[in-house]
Amino acid sequence: MSAARVVEGHVAALADGLHGPARARARLLREAHDGLTDAVADLVGRGVPEGRAAECAVRDFGAADEVRPAFQAELSLAQARVTARLLALVLPALIACWYAAAVVAPAPGGAAGLLAVLLGTVAAGGALLAAGAAAVTGALGRVVAPPARLPEAVARTATCMSVALAVGALSLTGVWAASGEWAAAAAAGTLTLASHARVGAAARACRRCLAGAGR
Repeated sequence: MSAARVVEGHVAALADGLHGPARARARLLREAHDGLTDAVADLVGRGVPEGRAAECAVRDFGAADEVRPAFQAELSLAQARVTARLLALVLPALIACWYAAAVVAPAPGGAAGLLAVLLGTVAAGGALLAAGAAAVTGALGRVVAPPARLPEAVARTATCMSVALAVGALSLTGVWAASGEWAAAAAAGTLTLASHARVGAAARACRRCLAGAGR
């Protein structure tokens, strides 16, 4: 078997079971492939036969099952960063929309306003946690190492926010529909459910990463 096929086979074995953002995953696998290729070329340059050089490079790199957890840990952090940024953008926008809708189309007894306050409080807490996680996994992460359990915390936050958005969509839509504010009901329900779908997908991606990392 040629050295190229040995390297490609090892990278393929490493890729099996890796979960995370597509770009980050592709980058890590490309770096692994390039590193192995360079190692083979270096050994061949020293007079080692190509087949033997490929075997040595793969052995020195480590078995796929041995190095995969380290790759998955990095991908879990990358997924946490993507999810945290999504939450930090989506939740404040939803809070503003809920309050605006409650002002423009107030339901009898102030029910819409009360729901907007309750949901806004929950969303604000999630947004603050997400903003902190985004900072720690972004520029701040170059100075301070992110906590080991940060990906798990982001996954739990995203899951909770996904559930809260589903409840919020049903509650706000029901309140406005009952008061005859169909435009507000449709707008709030559609926007909140769309956000729920995005956040829910991100939460599931985080949980897949954690499952791959054995957490």
